[in-house]
Amino acid sequence: MLRYHSQTWSCLRRLRMSDKCLVMFCGGVETQEFFSYELAKEFDRLGYRIFFYNLMSDELSFRQLKAFVEDARRTGSSIYMLSFNFNGLAGERFLYADDGSVFWDTQDIPCMNIVLDHPFYYHKYIAKLPVRYRQVSIDKNHEAYMKRFFPEIKLAGFLPLAGTMLETGEDLIPWEERPMDIVMTGNYTRPETFDRYIAHLDREYRDFYHEILDVQLANPDKTLEQIAEPMLVRELDGQGSDNGKLSDDDIKSCYANMIFIDLWARFHYRGMAVAELADAGFRVDVFGAGWEALECRCKDNIICHGPGDSKKCLEALAQAKVGLNVMPWFKDGAHDRIFNTMLNGAAVLTDGSRYLNQILTDGKDAVFYSLKGRDGRMSGLVEGAHRLLNSQYGSKVAHAGMELALAGHTWAHRARTLDDWLTLM
Repeated sequence: MLRYHSQTWSCLRRLRMSDKCLVMFCGGVETQEFFSYELAKEFDRLGYRIFFYNLMSDELSFRQLKAFVEDARRTGSSIYMLSFNFNGLAGERFLYADDGSVFWDTQDIPCMNIVLDHPFYYHKYIAKLPVRYRQVSIDKNHEAYMKRFFPEIKLAGFLPLAGTMLETGEDLIPWEERPMDIVMTGNYTRPETFDRYIAHLDREYRDFYHEILDVQLANPDKTLEQIAEPMLVRELDGQGSDNGKLSDDDIKSCYANMIFIDLWARFHYRGMAVAELADAGFRVDVFGAGWEALECRCKDNIICHGPGDSKKCLEALAQAKVGLNVMPWFKDGAHDRIFNTMLNGAAVLTDGSRYLNQILTDGKDAVFYSLKGRDGRMSGLVEGAHRLLNSQYGSKVAHAGMELALAGHTWAHRARTLDDWLTLM
């Protein structure tokens, strides 16, 4: 059995011989490592030999990686690399040599990278990609962005995030007996702190980007691209590189300064959802850093449990009646928080996306609310919480949600799709 620790090639070589070998990564962002280990469980069942490259111990890991690759070549095994958010693809020493060569290219290893954020976070890495590279998008809008602005990059396809059931060896707590009414997992940051991303710009440009932000916050049903591009064309008309018109390259360069808008909107609405529920009299247990900074009228209704890892979040959801989700501006994708909630027996209360509206049925396996409502309030949020905390209704939604997630939204399901894609590279 794979365990949640950094495995070395020397212990993995004792696994059964296989015609497929896979390099994955640990030692970086905790959630990405957690996702990787969850995928690895199914890859192991599918017959892969797996090596985890430890980003925190790169010199040792690189030596072990070379030995792992040599052994795979000696036994005639196919070898692939699978990454999250450009781990192993971001110019790391040893993997990227001083002479400009890239280990994955010199070894002719196909690389697949699952990007967990909007692609405009990672423009700088795209120039360094290996030849045999495929990118996976967790939102269909992200895939469309790549096709338009980076047509030279080959895409594997759309793959939504997935969920994990807490493995304790015990039955889940019955819904009616759960000690926490509403749980929110995830960090909180005061939105204005993200101004640092544009602090280097002239005042005129900072004001313009804040104008885009204001329009985005007033239209939370739209993507940033839908909001920003018409405003860019209006503001910069005559200044573009295509006979005065803005080219796609011009627009693409502007998006690199809009990370702060994505983050601001994400945390604005995350904080707003928790505050509205607390002010309406609900007790909301929050698991993550920074929630002490959230301003609301009834702060006593917000119980801060502090930061924790992925396992702590699953443990919290397994004790909750309702799991609150606020989509991180994925307008045509999903978030693991939704499927984690379902797989650990809580009812989902979430805003929607085009993809979620296709796979979920409001009132059956989840309850939807809208970020946009009257008088600056979210539509259906408080009402949805009231409906779900009726034990008969909430327990039915929780049960239907678990059935849906078990049928198609675990990391094992995602690993099988990735296996199909990898073998085509």
